[in-house]
Amino acid sequence: MKKILTISLSALFIMSALAGCAGQSPASPNDAAPTPLNDAASPSADVAADAPETPPDPAANGEITVYTALEDELVTEYLAVFNARYPDIAVSIVRESTGIITARLLAEKDNPQADMVWGTAASSMMVLDDQGMLEPYAPEGVDRILTKFKSDKPVPTWVGIDAWETAFIVNTVELEKLGLQLSDIKSYEDLLRPELKGHIVMSNPNSSGTGFLTVAGVIQLKGKDTENGWDYLTALHDNADQYVHSGSKPAKMAAAGECVVGVSFGYAGISQKANGAPVEVVFPTEGSGWDMEANALMKKDDINPAAKTFLDWAITDEAMELYKANYPIIATGGDGTYDGYEIDPITQLIDNDFVWTAQNREAILTKWMERFDSKSAAQ
Repeated sequence: MKKILTISLSALFIMSALAGCAGQSPASPNDAAPTPLNDAASPSADVAADAPETPPDPAANGEITVYTALEDELVTEYLAVFNARYPDIAVSIVRESTGIITARLLAEKDNPQADMVWGTAASSMMVLDDQGMLEPYAPEGVDRILTKFKSDKPVPTWVGIDAWETAFIVNTVELEKLGLQLSDIKSYEDLLRPELKGHIVMSNPNSSGTGFLTVAGVIQLKGKDTENGWDYLTALHDNADQYVHSGSKPAKMAAAGECVVGVSFGYAGISQKANGAPVEVVFPTEGSGWDMEANALMKKDDINPAAKTFLDWAITDEAMELYKANYPIIATGGDGTYDGYEIDPITQLIDNDFVWTAQNREAILTKWMERFDSKSAAQ
C-alpha cells in the first residue's frame, strides 16, 4: 500500500505598525495617544506603506515532491534535520520499496509527478537515465563523492549516498533446533542444506532493491552469460519459505523467530542484533551483491529550485553522518570505520557490473517472476 507522508512547515510572520504623535505637547510614554496608521502627517507610515516586499527565495521556499525507497523510520529521522535547516521548504514524501518506486516513475514518464528521487537504487537510476528521465545536476560538493558512486556523465545525472549489501541474518536459537551451528552457514551453497528447507525468507526482486541486488549478484557470481545462476536460484527456491516485499523484512522475521535465515542486508541484521535479537549477521564467503542508494533530479518542464537545495543538502557532511549511522558504506568514503561490522564491508562487495545490471534488469525480473513468484507473499 502506498504510504504518503507529508511534512508541511510554515514560517511565522510578525507585522508591526509604526505610529507617531503629531501636534501634541510632550507627555510621558504612558499618556501618549497613538497616531492613526493612515495619518498623512506620519512619514514612518508612508515609508512602511511604500516599501516593496522582498520576494521569497525560490531555492529556500515552496513545496517539493520527493520519491524515496528509504526505510520509513530513516525518512523521518533524516527529514527532521533537513527541516530544521530549511524550515520554509515543505517536503511531500512518497515512500515505497525500490521496485514499486521505479515502476511508478516509469509509468509517470510523460507526466512526472516527482521533483526528485532520494535514496533509491543506482541500478534503478540507470534505468531512468536510459529513458532520458533525469536532469543533469551537480550538487554542491559533488567532487567529494567517490567516482564509483556517481554517474559518469560530465554533469552527473545521479549521485550515490551510501551502499548496502547481501547478508544472511541467522537466528541462532532456531538454527540449533535444526541441529546446525552458525559455522554451518557461511556461503550461498550452505543455504541449500536440506535442514533449511522451508526455513529461509528472502525479498522479492520485483518489489525490493535488496532482493534484486541479491539475485543479480548471484547471477554474476555464477557466470552472467550462463544458466548457472538460475540453476542455483532454482535450488534455493526449493528451500525458500516465501519471498516478501521489503528488503529489511527478512531480517525482522529472523529476529522474531519467524524464519531461521533471512536473506537481507547488513544494516538490517546489525540493527536487530543491537536491539537484542538472537541473530548473527553472516556475509557469504563468495562475496555480496550490492547496490547504492542514490539521488537524482527529475527532468520536468519546470525544475523546482528547492529540489536542487535538497539535493545539495543530501550530500553534505551533515547528511553523510546521518546515513553512516545506518549504512556505514558512504559515498564520500568516510573515515574507514564501519560501526557494527566485524569485517571491512568494502572488501566483501563483488565486482558489480552496474551497466550490465541496468541493461538486463527487466529480463531478470521477468524470468524470476515466471519461475519463482508462486512463493511470493501477498502485497
